[in-house]
Amino acid sequence: MKRSILLVDDDMLMREFITDYFKKEQWDVHEAENGRVALELFERFTVDLVVLDIMMPEMDGWSVCRRIREKSDVPIIMITARAEDDDQLMGFELGADEYVTKPLSPRVLVARATALMKRTERTVGREAEMLQYGDLSVNREAHTVTVAGQLVNLTPKEYDLLLFMIKHEGKVLAREYILNAVWGYDYLGDLRTVDTHVKKLRAKLGDAGKYIATVIRSGYRFESEA
Repeated sequence: MKRSILLVDDDMLMREFITDYFKKEQWDVHEAENGRVALELFERFTVDLVVLDIMMPEMDGWSVCRRIREKSDVPIIMITARAEDDDQLMGFELGADEYVTKPLSPRVLVARATALMKRTERTVGREAEMLQYGDLSVNREAHTVTVAGQLVNLTPKEYDLLLFMIKHEGKVLAREYILNAVWGYDYLGDLRTVDTHVKKLRAKLGDAGKYIATVIRSGYRFESEA
């Protein structure tokens, strides 16, 4: 199975060096020279792994890792020239899966990436790809939603919104938190965007819209026992 990687490093020669090794192992590689470009590419492409340098211009690796973790569980390997324990602890606290220090061996990096993917795929394989709440079914592999067996035509953002709320089932989600996680910090819209999309999502889900509860003066909550 061919995998896809987002490689983020401001050192062009390092990127080229690492890219060559990943391509030899049949990986598709998307390259970004800074954090801003990395987030743009992450929104555009589906990737299986992120390899992320920490010290970069415009936006450092810590910030990129934090932003990615707000909306995705994609495996992340962080790279740094610093070997201090505090740096590694920071990376793990932000949700990084692996930590590699420079100078690094691209061959070893590819091997560690492959091992991480195997562990991740075994874990994902144990998770139910089909989420079921009464008549509401969400197929995470096919990215489809049905209610009482009928396919619901959701926009990508409506699907992302539903999945985000399901992921945080039972928790009250503030509108600002939802906006930042689903639309991103750079989105210029206001909190009414969330209300509008929730209203449309409920309408499309019909009776299953009951699972999305409004918490007055706070936000929204997905309740599987609605």
